Amino acid sequence: MNPTPQSAENTPSRPATGFAGRLDRYFRVRERGSTFAREIRGGLATFFAMAYIIVLNPLIIGTAEDMNGDTLGLAPVAATTALVGGVISILMGVISRYPFAIAAGMGLNVIVAYTLAPQMTWADAMGIIVLEGLVLLVLVLTGFRTAVFRAIPPELKTAIAVGVGLFLALVGFVNAGFIRRIPDAANTTVPVQLGSGSLSGWPILVFVIGLVLTIVLIVRNVRGAMLIGIVVATVVGVAVEALAGIGPMSDGQGNTNPDGWSLTVPQLPTSPGDLVAVPDFSLVGQFSLFGSFAHAGTIAVILLVFTLLLADFFDTMGTMVGVAGQARLLDEEGNVPRAREVLIVDSLGTIAGGAASASSNTMFAESAAGVGEGARTGIAPIVTGVLFLVATLFSPLVELVPFEAATPVLIIVGFMMMTQVTKIPFQDYAIGIPAFLTIVVMPFSYSITNGIGVGFISYVIIRTAQGRLRDVHPLLWIVSAAFVVHFALGPIESLLGL
Repeated sequence: MNPTPQSAENTPSRPATGFAGRLDRYFRVRERGSTFAREIRGGLATFFAMAYIIVLNPLIIGTAEDMNGDTLGLAPVAATTALVGGVISILMGVISRYPFAIAAGMGLNVIVAYTLAPQMTWADAMGIIVLEGLVLLVLVLTGFRTAVFRAIPPELKTAIAVGVGLFLALVGFVNAGFIRRIPDAANTTVPVQLGSGSLSGWPILVFVIGLVLTIVLIVRNVRGAMLIGIVVATVVGVAVEALAGIGPMSDGQGNTNPDGWSLTVPQLPTSPGDLVAVPDFSLVGQFSLFGSFAHAGTIAVILLVFTLLLADFFDTMGTMVGVAGQARLLDEEGNVPRAREVLIVDSLGTIAGGAASASSNTMFAESAAGVGEGARTGIAPIVTGVLFLVATLFSPLVELVPFEAATPVLIIVGFMMMTQVTKIPFQDYAIGIPAFLTIVVMPFSYSITNGIGVGFISYVIIRTAQGRLRDVHPLLWIVSAAFVVHFALGPIESLLGL
């Protein structure tokens, strides 16, 4: 499915010279079997697969109320979301030289909006994010974070990559509205269904057109297949909306339209002046590092930081393994060479996200969309980052791409990551069962972190039952114990009266 590193298409006939040659050597473009054209296409594909965060993050962070009933606002959060995603993605590309893009993390922003903010002011909540990022940075600089990564058995690393693939595919299907929650799930044992009971509505058709077109282009080895699929599906979506006037699935006022667009409505701006919007960066620097301790208490803040830390720590690890594995950039033991640089930038993204009130920024699994286009180096996230910065000015163009046009890429990438499952020896139950649990819990619980935690705990339990304690790295005992605390956090908080 992916071009091999030594293919003639990937490798230029002779080395580039001058500035291009220096870029080639620094980013190891030829060495990794890529080309500048592939990197640019990969950066574009990753951006379009991630651009929804510029719209979705403000809807979560910008509209939630803190303890005083204050909100951050849609426009300022949209601006800082794009700003931090752009700067840190560029930094990731330059420093790590890997095709990993960064933006405000989904899931983490929900914790911030609906767990942190109600207990304190927004400045205090963002201060907790900064504190978490500083702790992450210390763990990286001391070597602890990298040591944990290396302590994981290679087969479980592969299972993490496969699980991330299935998680991405489910995210794609759900975001497109192809798979939906059953409205009254209490009256049935089935939690989800196909569409609204059947496939109906123009947006679903746009998704299907994009998915089928992308599959056809990929099996015919067409360059830029995923990017072409996104563009064509977006054009179809714009035409459909112009002719049918479908509107969104929800108008934010409690009115729903099951056959509407999932999030962004692909409408062309009514006037040229609507293409450009002056970004509002007033939220940058609006955080209080220790204010949360006064409002929530020391123990509560420590537990909140621990929850965010664990989710951020292992979401990044899972994404890094999955995307690097898809790009064939792992070493023989399933490790990412020079992972320290990757994790340092990721930690800086968390700090920057809190400092700019954009929520914790973390590595996006959607980076695999760029890898699917052939990206193998840091040039791709630089392209993605530049587009994020441009999006601070041209947000209407970003909002032009509906979920239904972008998510087919996630389905295809999920398939590509799934192909690694053949490396797992399922006949060895001590590895096979933890790997299986890792793979299935990620999509079923809608959390990369939960999948990793269940996999680690089950691996430790099975090795203990076999009397093979020496096969478990000491750090895995520590991490598994931390996950036990994570899963039992509710009872622990009740016990402490929090």
